[in-house]
Amino acid sequence: MKERIQSQRQLFNSNITKNVEYRIKQLKTFYSVVKSNEAFLMQAIKDDFKKSKFDTFTNELALLYCDIKEAIRNVKKWSAPKKVRTNIINFPSKSYVIPEPLGVSLIIGAWNYPYQLSLVPTVASLAAGNTVVLKPSELPAHTSHAMAKIINENFDPHYFTVVEGGVTETTSLLNERFDKIFFTGSVSVGKIVYQAAARNLTPVTLELGGKSPAIVTENCNLDISVKRLIWAKYLNAGQTCIAPDYVFVHEKIQQQFLARAKQEIQQSAYSFANGNYVQIINDRNVDRLISLIEPSKVFYGGSYQKENRYIEPTILTDIHFSDKVMSEEIFGPILPVLKYSNIDTMISEIKSRPKPLACYVFTNDKMIKSRVLRELSFGGGGINDAVMHITNSNMAFGGVGESGIGAYHGEAGFKIFTHFKSILDKPSWFEPQLKYYPHTKTKLKMIKLMMGLWD
Repeated sequence: MKERIQSQRQLFNSNITKNVEYRIKQLKTFYSVVKSNEAFLMQAIKDDFKKSKFDTFTNELALLYCDIKEAIRNVKKWSAPKKVRTNIINFPSKSYVIPEPLGVSLIIGAWNYPYQLSLVPTVASLAAGNTVVLKPSELPAHTSHAMAKIINENFDPHYFTVVEGGVTETTSLLNERFDKIFFTGSVSVGKIVYQAAARNLTPVTLELGGKSPAIVTENCNLDISVKRLIWAKYLNAGQTCIAPDYVFVHEKIQQQFLARAKQEIQQSAYSFANGNYVQIINDRNVDRLISLIEPSKVFYGGSYQKENRYIEPTILTDIHFSDKVMSEEIFGPILPVLKYSNIDTMISEIKSRPKPLACYVFTNDKMIKSRVLRELSFGGGGINDAVMHITNSNMAFGGVGESGIGAYHGEAGFKIFTHFKSILDKPSWFEPQLKYYPHTKTKLKMIKLMMGLWD
């Protein structure tokens, strides 16, 4: 580990990665390598999850391709020095900010979207001019091997390398000094990463999770709301960090909501054969999810096949925050439905818990929309839609509080892997005497006036 990181630091210190044309060339190579190995990558993720080509492209590769292309188009502009206004007290001079890469970056990917959540932050780091050590999740072993193969065979390891392994290898990496660490995963592991980074004061971006609520009000378009919410919940068999974890439904429409949700699941015909459903990542998570399904509260679904790592899309009713299913992030195809009658009580319940990564409200009531956006703190979300906000790279994606630190995608991703160096450039042909001794009342008065601090 030490040797790999040291070799990357030597390459970075050669200044080659600060050349924007070099970055563009590497990004184009990255795009070409992924594109030419698309079939190989699709087979690997199918072996891990039974994920279809359609879902692999739309959920994994499409966002990666878009981010690479956006970076290629814009990296010159993002990397250019930016002039800023100079205040009068520094006259005569000019001020500007120079974006510069941080150095050697460590990116630790997550298992649920192994390509997207490993490679999209990699694009941001490379675009910013850093070197990258990528540690994919070891749980989907085929995708980890696939990324290691195509990257390590096509890139200089002094610039971009994949390190495979589990806890031991990750711990070994975290014991080394990096200039930036980017982690996607659980809150508990995020705390370990944060503590490790603190030893070297390494800046960290944490993309975590939490129990993301959805709110369905009595005056929503119920058909469209249910259609969008059910798709978002059972996408990737619920193994999505921004999936609706639970849903608050107004008591007046709860029965209609449940009937429509059941109908939508049946019409969607979720199955491996239909290519719109995937396996649970491993046996441990299958057992964990099964333990969250209380048979007496199953409205729909609830069946499972442990040998195939399959859990049927499930809806639970008569749920309270004291239930086990509400004690942790579900991260699976189980949707608890809670009813509410009073919006104040419902908002208070959400506010009393850790800030979620996402929140969704389905309503045509402007007052409710305004209240949710004003009063609830969460990473990002949608009005009358769910999950889709992640597809717009013009909006930074990230959490707040326990759901994460920092945000990325598009230019926001470039910025978190960049230091913005502020420069005051002053000529030497003139030097006012205001700040120099002897200090006088007149000088102080002029300084206050120039700084806009005169009362």
